[in-house]
Amino acid sequence: MRPLPHTPSDAPHPLDLSLYLVTDAALCERAGRSVLHTVQQAVEGGVRVVQIREKHASGRAFLALVEAVAHALPAHVALLVNDRIDVFLAARAAGARVAGVHIGQSEIPAALARQIIGPEAIVGLSANAPATLDEAQALGAAGVVDYVGIGPLHPTATKPDADAGKGLPALAALRARTTLPAVAIGGVTAADAPALRAAGFDGAAVVSAICAAPDACAAAQTLRAAWDAAIALRTPHVKAIAP
Repeated sequence: MRPLPHTPSDAPHPLDLSLYLVTDAALCERAGRSVLHTVQQAVEGGVRVVQIREKHASGRAFLALVEAVAHALPAHVALLVNDRIDVFLAARAAGARVAGVHIGQSEIPAALARQIIGPEAIVGLSANAPATLDEAQALGAAGVVDYVGIGPLHPTATKPDADAGKGLPALAALRARTTLPAVAIGGVTAADAPALRAAGFDGAAVVSAICAAPDACAAAQTLRAAWDAAIALRTPHVKAIAP
């Protein structure tokens, strides 16, 4: 398949994917913080999207966490719910500012998720193989999917069922299959930012890099600075000509 043209935009966008946190309650607890405290520190450090992922929490506990995080987030940070469309709907019904959902390949189909949550909410989709990227591209053209998460870049222990680390060349090839906005995930560190940006990614999604860090704010600041520097490296500088 011929790569599709995509240039990540540096202009303001309703969903700023540049630094994207996926929470992990166990890692936060080991670092001595709650998920809420971790999110607050991460946002202070420059995170722009927060996805609450709770694979083992009850629906009631998940909802309470989403509501607490939604209340604490500033307006410029988007809050997404991982997989649990029921929790998203309940949080919205309770008045929480929740932007949308992110779903994996083993969850309900993205088209059905879109029907349930409506046209205005964000739908993100994990798409980690050529066939799923091609499907995501078609879903994006149909207005179903807003962005994709592609990975894992490196081996990661945060998702035991994830593939082995694909490495940058394979991730770049997958990214080239879609014009949808895309974040790279899976063991991503600040050192990966220049290569990911050069490969056309719109942002980096991290879990342990922030959740397991001793200082979540400092970790986010390091990632934020790396991504901003990668943008600067790829932004052409035009010299003004005096009249």
